[in-house]
Amino acid sequence: MRKRLWVCACLLLGSVSASQAQVSVAEPPFNTDNAGPDFSATSAAKVTLPNFLAVADSFSHPHATRAPTFSPPNLSTALLAEPEPAKPAASSPEPRFVYGGREDYRWQLSLAFVWFRFRSSVYNSNEFGVKTTVTYFLNEWLGVEGDLTAAFGAPVGNGGQDGKIAVYGGGPKVAWRQRRWEPWLHGIFGGAHQGPQTSVGGRNSYSLMAGGGADYRWNPHLSFRAEGDYVGTRFFHQTQDHFLFAGGAVIHF
Repeated sequence: MRKRLWVCACLLLGSVSASQAQVSVAEPPFNTDNAGPDFSATSAAKVTLPNFLAVADSFSHPHATRAPTFSPPNLSTALLAEPEPAKPAASSPEPRFVYGGREDYRWQLSLAFVWFRFRSSVYNSNEFGVKTTVTYFLNEWLGVEGDLTAAFGAPVGNGGQDGKIAVYGGGPKVAWRQRRWEPWLHGIFGGAHQGPQTSVGGRNSYSLMAGGGADYRWNPHLSFRAEGDYVGTRFFHQTQDHFLFAGGAVIHF
């Protein structure tokens, strides 16, 4: 009887020890509300889910492309030489000189109406005609001029022949060439021929013309001229003093 009680006590003690061992092994988690640690330990945490937001964005913007990226330019401190600007085309016709601030030309051709007052001891005559000059300027103020004047008047003398005279020559011309007004002086040395023939002497003589005038510039190629001159001759073995006045146009080229 005593032996049976001992065996029962040993079995009871062994069952109590086994139950305590099972309770100590299965410890509860520290935070029963957090399911993250248990989920991360499963195989479901290793599954890659599709990015539905990226897919939806690609459908909403079918033509949108990724903005290209550019690398910053390589700036250099060296300055590039600028090309020389092209020269402007020359105007036509091209002026030959530049006088002060105004462009001008070398050549002048004038044609004027002239009144010539012929005076001598044999006869006096008012004669009318034309006066032509050609001038070439060597620089901005000095030119060389050639002159030809021809005039005709009323009948003179006993024979009733028409009076006439021709004066020709060349010489220097000095001009002050301005934008509008061009005053000038000249001296012409040459010869003269008169008519009619008289019994006093020949019809040819030397001539000396001295005077001046002024040109008004209408445009680059045209001026208007007023002129007055003294003309000295030696007809009939005498010295004569004549005067002429002229007005006309001047062509510049």
